[in-house]
Amino acid sequence: MSTPPAGLRERKKLETHRTLSATAVRLIGEYGLDQVTVDDIAAEAGVSTRTFFNYFASKEDSVLIPHADREQRMTRMLERFAAQPPELGSLAALLAASRADLVEIDRDPREWLTRLRIVLDNPGLTLRALALDAETFAPLAAAVARRSGTDPAKDVFPTLVLSLLGGTISATLRLWSESDGTRPLVELFDEAAALATGLAGPA
Repeated sequence: MSTPPAGLRERKKLETHRTLSATAVRLIGEYGLDQVTVDDIAAEAGVSTRTFFNYFASKEDSVLIPHADREQRMTRMLERFAAQPPELGSLAALLAASRADLVEIDRDPREWLTRLRIVLDNPGLTLRALALDAETFAPLAAAVARRSGTDPAKDVFPTLVLSLLGGTISATLRLWSESDGTRPLVELFDEAAALATGLAGPA
């Protein structure tokens, strides 16, 4: 049998990753983090435990990393940010660039509401989520610095912008979760973004 084309292999990897992550969220949402094992997730997804560990280091990561192409998604986010109109301030441009990810969440709200509930109910997962978010800080800070003409090592502005972005997204997700998704996530985000964008550019 011939080897599948690289593009097909990559798509299958992305699909397997998504299947494992969605399965983990569903099982853990139903039975609890401590009651579900990696073997349970793998069996439910129809793969071996060894295959599971080809994609995730732990069951916690299978909840927190819904997509295998994290680096490519960050690249696309930076491209959207760079493409925003120059008259937009850095925070407004970053919020606009982030919106597409929340639109994607709105396409499958039940999975993401369950994922959020699991994270909020388990402090260890919350800390791991913060550690994963921290990995995105440097490229985003560098992009904000380029747009604003600042230095992330010397100026507070890039860090402040990222803090406001994180706060806006966090507040939106928490309210969305607490209301059990009764309103579209992106609608709440647009309201929060409008409130947050009063930040002036650096002097």
